[in-house]
Amino acid sequence: MVRPAKFDEGQILESARGLVAMHGPAAATMSAIARSARAPTGSIYHRFESRDVLLGEVWLRAAEAFQDAYFEVLRGTPAHDAGLAAALFFLGRVRADLAEARVLLLHRREDFVERGWPPAMEARAKRLKDQVDTELRDFSRRLCGRADPRTLRLVTYALLDAPFAAVRRHVAANETPPAFLDLPVTATYRAVLSLLEVLPAQTEQSDEPGDAQAPRARAELPPEHRPVRKRPKSGRRAGG
Repeated sequence: MVRPAKFDEGQILESARGLVAMHGPAAATMSAIARSARAPTGSIYHRFESRDVLLGEVWLRAAEAFQDAYFEVLRGTPAHDAGLAAALFFLGRVRADLAEARVLLLHRREDFVERGWPPAMEARAKRLKDQVDTELRDFSRRLCGRADPRTLRLVTYALLDAPFAAVRRHVAANETPPAFLDLPVTATYRAVLSLLEVLPAQTEQSDEPGDAQAPRARAELPPEHRPVRKRPKSGRRAGG
């Protein structure tokens, strides 16, 4: 009868993730991971051929879990609602798993590898990069009907850059981002959609396009260049 393993792969990876989350990848040495998992170093090397492979697995699993869940939300319909849901999902995911957020948001992929990963792990990393590029491009086309560089940059800002900026200070301080951060992230998303002219109210065509564009054009002018409306002169009272 085969005796069950006392230390499984999941326990070792969870110990490594905890060290990375609290102290960074440099602190996750094989001996430190062994102490945290209360496992012999030999048991760790039996399952992971090198520290690069172990830490790479920590990063890849975290990135795969986050991206797969995030892009599933982004594929929803209609596109303008799915985009906002994805931006807010980013914040919710950070609140739900702060350790995962610290692994992914405070460190680069390069921090988890020194000598290199095996080809299979490199292929997983490439899939993650391709997934981001493909999903953002597809969403941009669904939302705007185009994916030119300017549009794609604005879409990326609303979906990823703004939520990242909102939570990073809290993640670095190892504190849960407050709920009120949903408000500026929502406002930023709607502002970007306005710039891209894809808000539902703006998709309705006016009978006179020129008149519909005029108020917005005037609003974009500096105050000193905006036209001044003249008030009608009041009638003079007759003397007598």
